[in-house]
Amino acid sequence: MVSLAQRGDVGAPPRRAPRPSSVQLKYVMAVSGAIMFLYLVAHMVGNLKIFLGAESLDLYAEWLRVVGEPALPEQTVLWFVRIVLLAAVIGHIVAATVLARRASRARPVKYAHKSKVAGSYAARTMRWGGVIVALFIVYHILDLTTGTLNPNGVYGDVYANLVADFAPQRWYVTAFYVLSILALTLHLRHGLWSAVQSLGRTRGGNLVALKTTANVVAIALAVGFLVVPLSITFGLVS
Repeated sequence: MVSLAQRGDVGAPPRRAPRPSSVQLKYVMAVSGAIMFLYLVAHMVGNLKIFLGAESLDLYAEWLRVVGEPALPEQTVLWFVRIVLLAAVIGHIVAATVLARRASRARPVKYAHKSKVAGSYAARTMRWGGVIVALFIVYHILDLTTGTLNPNGVYGDVYANLVADFAPQRWYVTAFYVLSILALTLHLRHGLWSAVQSLGRTRGGNLVALKTTANVVAIALAVGFLVVPLSITFGLVS
């Protein structure tokens, strides 16, 4: 008769849940990055409504709060978008952290001389760029979402809040915004390229075209975000 101990039913350590593979984590980063990218595009388009005047921008902000009514309570769709975006951000950060740790363990001995040719500048600055963007998101929420740090801070008065936020005397806020958007541009440029690689869309002759597209998209998004605060700071919008 086989004993319980021999059968492994007694004293056996609990089985650990299988760890996600590096490929799976890269897919998580690609999908979560795509969600954040789509949000950035929509957010940029909404910001540009400032050039149509205060009424247009404020009506757009009001529409975001009431979209789905009367079938859904006010802000239901908006909170759904926020929850999905938060899940994407958390998934992106967790996947990036795990991949970075695995890469570090796989190469524990640091080279005496690091090659400046290996990897682009954007790839080498992804970590710090991500930190800057994360800090900016926190500040941005406290500034223009809750109004806590905004000098105007009136709920629903989006146009006036933006104008007060990037007023010429608050040039340091604009400078921080510009720095954050530049960090985001580098992060996004490399992220777009990495996402395409993770999804297996890179083949031979299309590498140059894909890299060029990633650069153009990242720069276009940066221009779309920067034109608003810079126009306010330099008096083109008031």
